[in-house]
Amino acid sequence: MKLFSEHLQNVIASGEGKVNKPSIFRFIQAIYAGFFIGLAFVFYVTVTTGSSDAHWGAVHLMGGVVFSLGLILVVLFGMELFTSTVLSAVAWAQGRVSFSRMLSCWIEVYVGNAVGALVLVGLVCAGGLYMTDGGQWGLNVIGIALHKVHHTWSQAFVLGMMCNIMVCLAAWFAYMSKDVGTKALLMVMPVALFVATGFEHSIANMFMLPVGIAFKHLLPADLLLSHGYTAEVLEALSFNHIVSSNLIPVTLGNIVGGAGFIGLGIWATEKASGAQDAKVAESEKATTSSTKSVS
Repeated sequence: MKLFSEHLQNVIASGEGKVNKPSIFRFIQAIYAGFFIGLAFVFYVTVTTGSSDAHWGAVHLMGGVVFSLGLILVVLFGMELFTSTVLSAVAWAQGRVSFSRMLSCWIEVYVGNAVGALVLVGLVCAGGLYMTDGGQWGLNVIGIALHKVHHTWSQAFVLGMMCNIMVCLAAWFAYMSKDVGTKALLMVMPVALFVATGFEHSIANMFMLPVGIAFKHLLPADLLLSHGYTAEVLEALSFNHIVSSNLIPVTLGNIVGGAGFIGLGIWATEKASGAQDAKVAESEKATTSSTKSVS
């Protein structure tokens, strides 16, 4: 009897474990994950600040590489990140968890990630990082945030989908190794690809967009004006606009790319080859043995 690959079995078991965790434990882990991903964006901003005259691709590659620290921290510490938690759809498809419990898990993790990201926003503002390098750090944040809210709805959706294809591939790579160093190394390139290319990550944006809103009020008005950031331009950085133009389509795209294209896609591919879940195979074997014993 052909069984699912070991890494798919690991994804299924992990998804089942994520959904069945105690709620408060999962929520706290989600807060840490949101904080870690926010830290990755802090690192990205620091590395790319003051690089306007440097090679665009090289700067963004370096930014993407350092951003991978966020997912590495999440995976190695076992925290709960929404964009990788959606892989629990494979456990649901395999009948290990109910749809309602899976959806409840996703919502809890999403909210927890938002809390963690917003905690970091507060710390970054309180620490005065916006004036680093004469305010260039804060201006870099403003520029990144404005770029994110000027995608069309369909662009944001597709960029969110492509982002989580890469994030879930990175997480899947981690299921392929038991060695900590190898796990970390395997996750770098997929994350670097999505960050360097400009794909959209809903949880990272929960840090970057609110911090952009905060900085437009904290940075000196004359500094903002000197770089063309007038009040009219900065109107795009409002709570309603970041939610409607970015967070909603990006989140939906993240779900489709991660849960659909990667999770369910790989599961369906192995299923089509005739492979079975080891747990189901063992159950069927036990039932067959029991039937023969009775006979």
